[in-house]
Amino acid sequence: MNRRVVLSMIGRVVLVEAALLLLPLFVSIRFKEDCVIAFLISIAVALVVGSALAFIFKPKQRNVYAKDGFVIVAFSWLTLSAIGALPFYISHEIPSYVDAFFETVSGFTTTGASILTDIEAMSKGLLFWRSFTHWIGGMGVLVFVMAIIPANSDRSIHILRAEVPGPTFGKLVPRIADTAKILYLIYIALTIVEIIFLSCGDMNFFESVVHTFGTAGTGGFGVKGDSIGGYSAYSQWVITIFMMVFGVNFNLYYLILVRKLKPVVKSGELWLYTAIAAISTTAIAINIHSRFPDISTAVRHSAFQVASIMSTTGYSTVDFNNWPQLSRAILFLLMFIGACAGSTAGGIKISRVLLLFKIIKREFRHLTHPRSVGVIKMEGKRVDDLTVKGVNAYFAIYVLCLMVVFLLICFEPFGLETNLTAAVSCFNNVGPGLGWVGPAYSYASYTAFSKIVLSFAMLLGRLEIYPLIVAFLPSTWSKRS
Repeated sequence: MNRRVVLSMIGRVVLVEAALLLLPLFVSIRFKEDCVIAFLISIAVALVVGSALAFIFKPKQRNVYAKDGFVIVAFSWLTLSAIGALPFYISHEIPSYVDAFFETVSGFTTTGASILTDIEAMSKGLLFWRSFTHWIGGMGVLVFVMAIIPANSDRSIHILRAEVPGPTFGKLVPRIADTAKILYLIYIALTIVEIIFLSCGDMNFFESVVHTFGTAGTGGFGVKGDSIGGYSAYSQWVITIFMMVFGVNFNLYYLILVRKLKPVVKSGELWLYTAIAAISTTAIAINIHSRFPDISTAVRHSAFQVASIMSTTGYSTVDFNNWPQLSRAILFLLMFIGACAGSTAGGIKISRVLLLFKIIKREFRHLTHPRSVGVIKMEGKRVDDLTVKGVNAYFAIYVLCLMVVFLLICFEPFGLETNLTAAVSCFNNVGPGLGWVGPAYSYASYTAFSKIVLSFAMLLGRLEIYPLIVAFLPSTWSKRS
């Protein structure tokens, strides 16, 4: 493993974080808040750490291999979270560093799980930083770095492959840096459009920006204790639509821009994503309609929660914890599925679910026709055996990791429903769960140990397991590697 290139790349990421911290600093200065000092200290720490890593360990060879990519991604996210927690901790608005780390990891991983019990008492600069971490982590920190800092080697695709969610990753254009730029330009354009739409409703500009960050990154941090419940039906519908929009594979948006509409129309993943959302919304709306004055209100709240859970955003308009058992069960299942690969959402991903069903179908065909040659196709292309094995392995490791996380937090006295949904929600980067971690509550009551476990669960889910595990394997750091 090229240790110098790993440390140097992490340093460059931390320097980018120092620059990004300037935005919430300006917000704090604008509103004349005391947390200005906390941001200045955090920026200084980021500059010192980033400069030391980037320049002292400047590599002679910049080639990045698969193992290097995993380690760079894993430790970049850990370092970003550790430094990103400093403004909350130094300002004393989150007195415990473990709580500040949990909140920051939840932000960068776009989970939206919070330990705050009084969100509205927090400074605007910290509220901005809290939601801005969603926007940064949504598309991927390393994707952003590669979009603004030229890569010297096409082997840097190993970094994007380790960070971008989904069973496979492909370049949109020949140069990897150009692919990163295209992804971020689409991301920025959609962000601006949503800010404009929300500003036309009952949100002020600050609220529009913060909630757009939460929607674009599919994270769910807001500025009010009732999430989106206090805003108008117009604002709720705008956020519903954009949560679904950001749950779509960004490659499809690129195909639309270059006028290649046929692959978009024939996308099996997109059709399944839309179908699951439509069926779930209809089922829940029918199940809860008696709780609301008219069917249109029931449909609005149903559509919002389905979009929020499927895209793993985590916003809420009502406390769905009080909904009937069927509706809660549907939302619980949607926590696992997530949205499309190549989007900012978490979860298993629609493409993996679709591929799994195709694998099961092939196995059943082999049982009745042992000599048949089962060819699995996705989006009109044959899926190679390596990808099939990778998906099978991912599901096995996914279940194992989820079981471990659940068992580790079972020491908490909150009951099966709360602990199970907390583990599932954090691992799938959703945010709210059921029971005492429902949308009306928080994770504040969990012990420091459980918060650390859930923080790593959020990182495992966002990085899709492998980078974090590879980074901590002894063989990764052996001299022979």
